[in-house]
Amino acid sequence: MFSDFSLDFIIFGIMPYVALTVLVVGTIARYERDPYTWKSSSSQLLRRKQLIMGSVLFHVGILTVFFGHLAGLFTPVWVLDALGIPYALKQWLAVLVGGTAGIVALIGATMLLHRRLTDPRIRATSSFADIGVLSLIWLQLLIGLLTITQTLQHMDGAEMVRFMTWSQSVVTWNLNAWAMVVDVHWLYKLHIFLGLLITLLFPFTRLVHMISAPIRYLWRPGYQVVRSRRQVPLSSAKADVPANTPAE
Repeated sequence: MFSDFSLDFIIFGIMPYVALTVLVVGTIARYERDPYTWKSSSSQLLRRKQLIMGSVLFHVGILTVFFGHLAGLFTPVWVLDALGIPYALKQWLAVLVGGTAGIVALIGATMLLHRRLTDPRIRATSSFADIGVLSLIWLQLLIGLLTITQTLQHMDGAEMVRFMTWSQSVVTWNLNAWAMVVDVHWLYKLHIFLGLLITLLFPFTRLVHMISAPIRYLWRPGYQVVRSRRQVPLSSAKADVPANTPAE
């Protein structure tokens, strides 16, 4: 194995385990150390219309792509065989559904990125990580759509089965799994690399709200932020009240 040490081995043999470890440990550590940052910072008061439209398109598209990849890559091949689902049918489903969702997500991401980069107020409240991770996701969506040009040349499902086998071999600790994808097209390699890089950065960015949204937001305690209309600070007002006058 080590005699064949190469960049492919680093990316497809080592990086998946590093990314998954950082994902789990980093997310837990961030929640334990800085629980109030375990969320998505909001700028919804600025250019709200563009935010809502872009956010809806982005989230609908990206969630469809994410769960489509999850089901597509980690469904055992024997399940497809047992159900009698032709590989070509699954491949067409991935192209049509995944391609449509990818386009929707890319449009939404473009709107959100344009909003952050062109509005001075939003740009001032955006961190380097905010802009960086959104740009990375935008690029990942674009590369993912470009891989369709290669997928259409292998509609028999052979490449699909190869990626399924690689993904499932990684989670079952097959250290030679990387050799299954060394000769695929460079667009596929770049797509996998960017996916692993996003996974690696996940705990350190606003992406953690993917976990906090369904966990913390649904069961968070009720509270309300109230803005006082008092013109004089409360401490000054109390100081002006005579000692024998009961406070309100």
